[in-house]
Amino acid sequence: MQKCVICGGSLSPFKTLYDDRFGYPGMFTILSCGACGHKLLDARFTAEELGKLYTEYYPRSLYSIDDYRTHCDVSSFRSWLDGAKSFAFRWVPPHVRILDIGCGFGETLGYHKARGCDVYGVEADENIRRVAEKFDFNVHVGLFEPSVYEPAYFDYVTMDQVIEHVTDPRQTLREIATVLKPGGYAILGTPNANGWGASLFGARWVSWHIPYHLQFFSRKSMELAAEQAGYELEKVMTVTSSEYLHLQWNHLAFRPKPGRKSRFWVPQANTRFQKMVFKALGFMHRVKFNHVVTRLFDTLGIGDNYLFVLRKR
Repeated sequence: MQKCVICGGSLSPFKTLYDDRFGYPGMFTILSCGACGHKLLDARFTAEELGKLYTEYYPRSLYSIDDYRTHCDVSSFRSWLDGAKSFAFRWVPPHVRILDIGCGFGETLGYHKARGCDVYGVEADENIRRVAEKFDFNVHVGLFEPSVYEPAYFDYVTMDQVIEHVTDPRQTLREIATVLKPGGYAILGTPNANGWGASLFGARWVSWHIPYHLQFFSRKSMELAAEQAGYELEKVMTVTSSEYLHLQWNHLAFRPKPGRKSRFWVPQANTRFQKMVFKALGFMHRVKFNHVVTRLFDTLGIGDNYLFVLRKR
């Protein structure tokens, strides 16, 4: 019987889901640990398969280099209402050496560079090459490999919506610890499968995101994983972007059948009715309904997004 990757406890079937965004074929089972509450996808991907999954199915190949925008600093009531600090990179101070694992289309790299940081990135999606070459960013294309960097080199390592994508999170955290200075920080943002959204929306919860998300942490499973990898878990918060709830409503409205691409997540020609739905959901977001609901559940500690702050011992 397969054991939990965090505590070695027994696993039981939790949900069977499919890729309801980008149409990757197949049905996948999520398993749940009765001991630590960790959940994981019952699937195995090679590095080559993961590269194909993200390069061919994720839509970043549709992004134009001309649309690239660096993230800006935030410090207002509006940014709080938006949930702007739900992202790990927002918790990094200026003038430090930072590694962003899973840097996406590179917006965080420009943000850190503008704040005087010595910034490095890691990204499995080959589409990052276009951005790195144009803006002269230091990016390792592929999976995170600690041997690429000197030991104890970074002050901060961030993973925004990334730790849930790795096959062996304990090993990943150990490898991150080797490139962190003593007392350095790993800051992780990851979906909260124990929050209100997963409970209410069930199999249609937007952040299951199968088969791209492989791990779903509980507070207990992250505390155990951090301890085993040489960290102290300094802080746990639920801080969620209000945009997530807007995405959730659209995800519900346009959820496709298995093997099909979502009309919301992948640009397609839409009917008049579908355009009306987009417009109505957009209005609901503009009047801040999603913002108020999201802030409420974050305040109660059951928001859709965890932020974990780990300090290397």
